[in-house]
Amino acid sequence: AKMAAAASDLLTGWCLFGLALLAILVFCWVYVRKYQSRRESEVISTITAIFALAVALITSALLPVDIFLVSYMKNQNGTFKVWADANVSRQIEDTVLYGYYTLYSIILFCVFLWIPFVYFYYEEKEEDDGNTCSQVKTALKYTLGFITICAVLLLIGAFVPLDIPNKKNSTEWEKVKLLFEEFGSSHGLTALSFSISSLTVIGMLAAITYTAYGMSALPLNLIKGTTSASYERLENTEDIEEVEQHLLRIKSKCRDGRPLSSRDRRTLHQLEERLRTLRRRERHLESIEKSWWTKFCEAIRPLKIVWGVFFIIVALLFTVSLFLSNLDKALHSAGFDSGFIILGTNLTNPLNMLLPVLQRVFPLDYILITTIVMYFIFTSMAGIRNMGIWFFWIRLYKIRRGKTRPQALLFLCMILLLIVLHTSYMIYSLAPQYVMYGSQKYLVQWGVIVATHNQLGNIFRSLLYVSVLFPFNLDQCIVTRTYLFLHKFWFFSAAYYFGNWAFIAVFLIGLIVSCCKGKKSVIEGEVDDDDSDMSDDELSVYYH
Repeated sequence: AKMAAAASDLLTGWCLFGLALLAILVFCWVYVRKYQSRRESEVISTITAIFALAVALITSALLPVDIFLVSYMKNQNGTFKVWADANVSRQIEDTVLYGYYTLYSIILFCVFLWIPFVYFYYEEKEEDDGNTCSQVKTALKYTLGFITICAVLLLIGAFVPLDIPNKKNSTEWEKVKLLFEEFGSSHGLTALSFSISSLTVIGMLAAITYTAYGMSALPLNLIKGTTSASYERLENTEDIEEVEQHLLRIKSKCRDGRPLSSRDRRTLHQLEERLRTLRRRERHLESIEKSWWTKFCEAIRPLKIVWGVFFIIVALLFTVSLFLSNLDKALHSAGFDSGFIILGTNLTNPLNMLLPVLQRVFPLDYILITTIVMYFIFTSMAGIRNMGIWFFWIRLYKIRRGKTRPQALLFLCMILLLIVLHTSYMIYSLAPQYVMYGSQKYLVQWGVIVATHNQLGNIFRSLLYVSVLFPFNLDQCIVTRTYLFLHKFWFFSAAYYFGNWAFIAVFLIGLIVSCCKGKKSVIEGEVDDDDSDMSDDELSVYYH
């Protein structure tokens, strides 16, 4: 009966996972269709963007599932459940591991092959509307560089030894044989881990740029709201009248047949462009003022404020926990050569304190960890949407509702894929014990422990907590598969450590900037000087 109940619970879990997968696909379709340009939309780029965005969200959702599965196999007293024997637990571990293999391999495929190929194909298509075959050849030529980088990363990860032999008199053949033995024993895990870790460093830079800013901008924008459409329309009308009067003054100079000076002609051209932009703003503001969506947003304004306050609390909890975790590493780790890894927690952060408390009431801890992961992803999307896509100081693309080019959507999805890879390490930095073992407990073998009086006192005090970080018998607890991809290379861990400090600094700067800025325009980013009049038709579907 217990085994049947456990099987029923697992079946229910898989059904919920299937529903979540369906919800992710629907969300990705709505999100991509909402932002893509109607005039420049292409089937292949749309499918690629939806698929890549879905992979990013599914990969981020796998971390809570991994933690739940290792925790579900044990009872509260530290013993394994009846159905969770060695074979069943091994099958569950392998299933989750294969899930990571599959998703990480798909991410490598998207980042190094599929997204670059589709991007360069459409870049070539804009320059040459002729032969499709030549466009494919050119796209493949540029994509070959990304494939080469991926192959190099896989080879380095596969054959660079993690453990250097101490034998000084070993031959070259023995060294080569050791490399192949390590590669065979890891089943390609080290190669994939090195490639993923390399991409994670890039994802860390993207998280510092976009996620840190999005975590401060999104909550404050929800709290402050936008300016009134009627008020903006009144101001816009006054600007139009002022520009028209200025135009009349300049044109009056040439009524007697005298030509305008070069300065007046340049000013006249700028004023005409300014007037054209203001009239486009007028049309957009009029549409927004009459739309049912604006009235609905005004009705749920209190709910937006509540969500904004909740999001800023989560952001502050995340940042304070990350600061304390990094400070703990700075004070108690073995240093740079070890990747700033610490075996234990000396400075407890709020998140590490909250998770053991929530573990007592199922499933509050999983709800919290899922909320943090999803919040990390959605604030990244908000940061990219607000800032646009930059290459150093050069702005490449803007993310605008109904006007985003296919190449910009592909860039957005690639950045999200890289940020998702960094999410697992960020969560591990905040709660290493929870990410490794979940809510598992273990039985202390009193006859085996050899300890001093002070050490025994520490053991008794540790039993007052829900669980202990590192069990005495590693066979009693199952490590999450996520941890297998973390900390294999110390230099990546050191890079993540310094990246966490940069993340905190950018978040604080973004928080100060967001507090000082006023309310956003109700048509923020919708109307630019370089837009054509035809682009006005693309947004009309959202306001009617």
